[in-house]
Amino acid sequence: MSNNYVLGISALYHDSAAALLVNGKIIAAAQEERFTRIKHDPSFPTQAILYCLDEAGITLDECSAIVFYDKPLLKFERLLETYLAHAPKGFLSFARAMPIWLKEKLYFKQLLRRECRNILRQDNVLPDKTLNTKIPPLAFSEHHLSHAASAFYPSPFTSAVVLCLDGVGEWATTSAWLGKNEELKPLWEINFPHSLGLLYSAFTYYCGFKVNAGEYKLMGLAPYGKPVYKDIIYRHLITVADDGSFALNLDYFDFSVGKTMVNKAFCALFSTPVLPHDSPVTKVQMDLAASIQVVIEETVLKMARHLKRTTQADYLCLAGGVALNCVANGRIAREAGFQDIWIQPAAGDAGGALGAALEYCYRWELGERISVPSERDSVRSDAMQHSYLGPAFSIAEIKSACLAWGVEYTELTTTELLPKTVRWLTEEAVVGWFQGRMEFGPRALGNRSILGDPRSANMQHTMNLKIKQRESFRPFAPIVMQEHVQDWFVDIEHSPYMLQVAQVQSQHLCHSTDQTVADMRYAQRLDRPITATDFTDQMQHTINQIRSYIPAVTHIDYSARVQTVTSAQPIHSLLTEFQRHTGVPLLINTSFNVRGEPPVCSPHDAIRCFLATEMDYLVMENIVLEKADMPDAAKHKAQEVTFAKD
Repeated sequence: MSNNYVLGISALYHDSAAALLVNGKIIAAAQEERFTRIKHDPSFPTQAILYCLDEAGITLDECSAIVFYDKPLLKFERLLETYLAHAPKGFLSFARAMPIWLKEKLYFKQLLRRECRNILRQDNVLPDKTLNTKIPPLAFSEHHLSHAASAFYPSPFTSAVVLCLDGVGEWATTSAWLGKNEELKPLWEINFPHSLGLLYSAFTYYCGFKVNAGEYKLMGLAPYGKPVYKDIIYRHLITVADDGSFALNLDYFDFSVGKTMVNKAFCALFSTPVLPHDSPVTKVQMDLAASIQVVIEETVLKMARHLKRTTQADYLCLAGGVALNCVANGRIAREAGFQDIWIQPAAGDAGGALGAALEYCYRWELGERISVPSERDSVRSDAMQHSYLGPAFSIAEIKSACLAWGVEYTELTTTELLPKTVRWLTEEAVVGWFQGRMEFGPRALGNRSILGDPRSANMQHTMNLKIKQRESFRPFAPIVMQEHVQDWFVDIEHSPYMLQVAQVQSQHLCHSTDQTVADMRYAQRLDRPITATDFTDQMQHTINQIRSYIPAVTHIDYSARVQTVTSAQPIHSLLTEFQRHTGVPLLINTSFNVRGEPPVCSPHDAIRCFLATEMDYLVMENIVLEKADMPDAAKHKAQEVTFAKD
């Protein structure tokens, strides 16, 4: 049997990516941002494509098809119809969008062919000046079809209902599908401008965070507040039916025709203007975050329950940007009535590249569903290979990067490496952990991670401010051995991609205080009106409360965003060693990056990030760098490069 290679691409909006399949099996997938170092890079994913081809050992002309993840002409239709429906309002927004549409997006086939020729030239397949086309056939999926395919086909289920929720594709913002073996059939959809993703992004924008980047901040802030605005949201902004279908009240939003997400009526509703970007956190932001989080959870849960009632499916798959809301996912897993759920780890637009390729394969090339071999100790297996689909680097490449930076390193055996790393962690050191293939999707899953001791009361503060350079309220996630997850967390069997939240088991909680969610009694002790400085002090006091015996990964509401790992994953050995020394089978796991940049890809990226921050050790395969041994010149150079944009 000859090999059929299918390349999937997402590009031009945000989180551009490429994915390559051979005979339906995932060979490689990566986001362009990891190579360009531009967070959420929307540009054509040339470097991601070249990586995928290199991983397979082929050139672009050997692919049987190139598949784009949506249909640009349908998106242009939406843009045009939306403007005509509101004209002349929104003319400036429409005029700003036109040049790039007329230059690139409207003629995307020409753009795609041009970029593919450039890639063929880089691979020396085409001479420099030839226009002869050796480009494989081009195909176009649809946005939500790509999401649905990315969720169902790699899942461990042969039949499942699929729910996709995001900002907007061509027209659809929410869609439901029924998957069985090789077939994926649409059930229903909700169309633009009615969108849960855009509703959540409107609150992200209103609270002073960046749209398509700050939604994680809003979700992390929600447990500090109370949902005091929930009724206002239901009364004025969104109508939700019992089946979860919904409609937005467009009188309060500006995203359809304006350059902002919300308008003056929205601001008047909450009695405050849009908060400045990255302004100090206030109680209003906390309560707004808590309120919209509850509305999103309740709406999505209604949809999931409705799908369970109407399809009687045992399993549910999720994709789309809203599926990255791990708090909502946890509620669906516990309360929707399905036997199990599975969430695409690259649930946003990056995963659309993979879904487009998979949909093409199952529509045109594959006769039957590819079975996934079981791992020896996992509850279930999927086709995502733990999402380790990016590039790996050899010891020689790692040493070369050390030489380029002028830094000394130590080479250890595996027998030496694990005990030493555990000792550093128990001494409250922060360790950069760079192993094997890079993860595909927004989460660090143990191969491009920063690790710490979850028992440390200081570690959340240290990692947020000294390493990640981000807000102190943002929680960290635990990475835990699969076989011990239920010993430490409630109502969760597996969460391989860090996409579900669970409560810490009661036996591990500390009851030395009466601290409750968003308890602000510290400020109430002040015998005067509360100032902004007082609020910052009381919030830090709240953050610093010890809530469990793993305080660094226990959020204010006693929850944690859990990732489980099996013995098939490299980091499992480190967790085993840590448990042997401490009795605790988990570590802090956060992505290997600083604020404003994507996770590291190469040894060069890892060394730069290590040198620029107050990380103590860097472990790249069995090569170890210790901060105390690093020359000042290298540290200064890394800081200049890393923080130049600030």
